[in-house]
Amino acid sequence: MPEYKAPQRDMQFVLNEVLDLEQHYQDLPGCEEASPDMVAAIMEEGAKFSERVLSPLNQVGDQQGCQFNDGEVTTPEGFKDAYQQFVEGGWPSLAHDPEWGGQGLPESLGILINEMVGTANWSWSMYPGLSHGAMNTLEEHGTQEQKETYLTKLVSGEWTGTMCLTEPHCGTDLGMLRTKAEPQEDGSYKISGTKIFISAGEHDMADNIVHIVLARLPDAPEGTKGISLFIVPKFVPTEGGDAGERNAVACGSIEHKMGIHGNSTCVMNFDGATGYLIGPANKGLNCMFTFMNTARLGTALQGLAHAEWGFQNSLTYAKDRLQMRSLSGPKAPEKAADPIIVHPEVRKLLLTQKAIAEGGRALIYYSAMLVDKVKLAESEEERKAADGLLAFLTPIAKAFLTELGFEAANHGLQVYGGHGFICEWGMEQNVRDSRISMLYEGTTQIQALDLLGRKVLMTQGEALKGFTKIVHKYCQSQSDTEAMQEFITPLNTLNKEWGDLTMKIGMKAMQNRDEVGAASVDYLMYSGYVTLAYFWARMAEVAQQKLASDEGEAAFYEAKLKTARFYFQRILPRTRGLVETMLSGADNLMELDQDHFQF
Repeated sequence: MPEYKAPQRDMQFVLNEVLDLEQHYQDLPGCEEASPDMVAAIMEEGAKFSERVLSPLNQVGDQQGCQFNDGEVTTPEGFKDAYQQFVEGGWPSLAHDPEWGGQGLPESLGILINEMVGTANWSWSMYPGLSHGAMNTLEEHGTQEQKETYLTKLVSGEWTGTMCLTEPHCGTDLGMLRTKAEPQEDGSYKISGTKIFISAGEHDMADNIVHIVLARLPDAPEGTKGISLFIVPKFVPTEGGDAGERNAVACGSIEHKMGIHGNSTCVMNFDGATGYLIGPANKGLNCMFTFMNTARLGTALQGLAHAEWGFQNSLTYAKDRLQMRSLSGPKAPEKAADPIIVHPEVRKLLLTQKAIAEGGRALIYYSAMLVDKVKLAESEEERKAADGLLAFLTPIAKAFLTELGFEAANHGLQVYGGHGFICEWGMEQNVRDSRISMLYEGTTQIQALDLLGRKVLMTQGEALKGFTKIVHKYCQSQSDTEAMQEFITPLNTLNKEWGDLTMKIGMKAMQNRDEVGAASVDYLMYSGYVTLAYFWARMAEVAQQKLASDEGEAAFYEAKLKTARFYFQRILPRTRGLVETMLSGADNLMELDQDHFQF
């Protein structure tokens, strides 16, 4: 059976030695008590729960799936009990306001738990994961009464939450949605319509499910300007705050999917269900972005999760599996053949997974610390700067890391050879489970348009400059460090090229807007490789310093330095092909008449 071991040493390396989490918390009001000892203790307990409770249920969830019977959904064996343990451990309340029953710890601490939980069992993790986004939306946009009624129950974990956007005819283009909200005399609304692909929309793990639903008021303007946001509970709360009468919302069916079988993906029918407006009328999409941005960073975490899980298990296999002799001579002469880890191409597969997982971890933790600053930084200027940087990095993290996470999952399967195609090893499940990450919360193509079109070109490059300035200053700080030049020289060159490419695409787009769409995915992937290069350079710097000072754990730091070298020499050169393709223009995509697309 495949296993998961929380990579606590690497997590601590990124947090404490690269990103200086202790100083980060000292700089934020209310976070001073989040000491390194507290963080380590939380990480240790989260690792135990993930390894001992959730990891053994990963294959169970895949094999059993969710069962649908007359509107009711039964989750796989062990899922409900694991959720009760999760709630009893206080994990849902970790990073939420004490006013609503939370522990008041920073968002970045929640990310640590989410990584371990998600890597151990992604399907299970989606149940509390969707609740987290619902909590953030209510905390920012809900009324005092709504927070007292719903937020307290979500924070405790007694209730779970969902986000209901997609409709059968309406995916990314939310301006087309048809779900209606009819005002009632008591101030509530009757919500009618059908939503699809609703993760955790119905299950047996909690007493109530709080749906966050997009719908239209009768007099709403057309398009996205006419969308409002509503709370629609499965059970309407009583005056005492308990789950009361069943609301007119029901699961019509669950999807039969390629992967994530342990999570229920539901068709939800709202038949005049009682709902309550969140935020201003016709401003629902603005409010929902609080939910969506949370979900996008969480989905970026999925890319890391599948890369880490694939790496751990394929590494174990590669050290044990005997096949052929090394081309440079036997490495295990006492055995019938050498372990496959001695072969260069197997090494390439393993190192690619390692580089993706460890580089992705640094990017996500850095982004999580920006979330802390957006919420808690003392000055408006600092909060605004962090928000701008987070907005720029979010589409990169979401799309780039999920694309690479899927690549890494495939590499993990490849290491196993034919055994990787067999269910019992778990590698084919990892591939199947990871595939959805490039689709939900906005496909890679949508994230790419958001990055290049909205975040970069519509700000005249200011969003990009916010990050490239950070990279530039870092390169300057290392300009006199000879040992770092193998990393700093290519990073500095690419950082400058990034701006030049943006200008070239922007100029072409002034003549033909299709140039943005034609270049966007290649531009996003290029951006991702450069962004990860920045974090790998920082990790290499720390590793060099630790080795030079002989502070112990030499093997760990040598591995980090050599993986950084692999990333720069074997993965970063992918940017060269991306430059060619993103600048090749829209004509080679658009000149073929659609009528000539035939088979």
